[in-house]
Amino acid sequence: MASTEFLAPARFIDSDVPDVAAFARDAATGARDPLDRVLRVFYAVRDGIRYDPYIDLADPANFRASAVLAAGRGFCIGKAALLAGCARAIGVPARLGYADVRNHLTSERMYLYMKSDVFVWHSYTELHLDGRWVKATPSFDKALCEKVGLKTLDFDGKTDSLFHPFDRAGRRHMEYLADRGTFADVPFETIQAEFRAAYPGLMASRGLSGDFQAEAIAGDQETSETANG
Repeated sequence: MASTEFLAPARFIDSDVPDVAAFARDAATGARDPLDRVLRVFYAVRDGIRYDPYIDLADPANFRASAVLAAGRGFCIGKAALLAGCARAIGVPARLGYADVRNHLTSERMYLYMKSDVFVWHSYTELHLDGRWVKATPSFDKALCEKVGLKTLDFDGKTDSLFHPFDRAGRRHMEYLADRGTFADVPFETIQAEFRAAYPGLMASRGLSGDFQAEAIAGDQETSETANG
């Protein structure tokens, strides 16, 4: 039995905000059964909210479910919080999981600011379904994946949905390095301290300008041309 804290609204998983509840309810409309409701909500967050790491990582709004929904874009932590908020809004216990990952295909500009291809405190959502916790990663939207040659992360509610180690062309993509555990809400202050230590240049930028998805597509095309050249 999941703890009631995984159903309650929180500072960042603000499932009691009317817009979050309405988004979840609308996404689940027409579902055949409870599992189908959850799956529809997952895909609504994955594909309805554009993945964008070019945000101010010092701004708490970018970590909060309702703000990510209002913006229509977010990075992994914000999108995971939104999925958790939507799940709680429809009565499904949810919590947040974190891990450090190495992105072997990180964009050139992100690497310039981060000075690393290791992303600490990458986030996913854990949903309590059929008596157990299942991992769901709503980060990369389908449109982005199709344009840059990544495999979409699907979710069936029964098996863990985590980043693929390789992309569709067989290039190394994501590598999980360390497990940070699970939390009932975003541990914002802890993450901020770690981000400032790991990425001082990125944090000082207060968000990169430009269109991440367009740059990611251009970078992928350049990589393909170099490999074929």
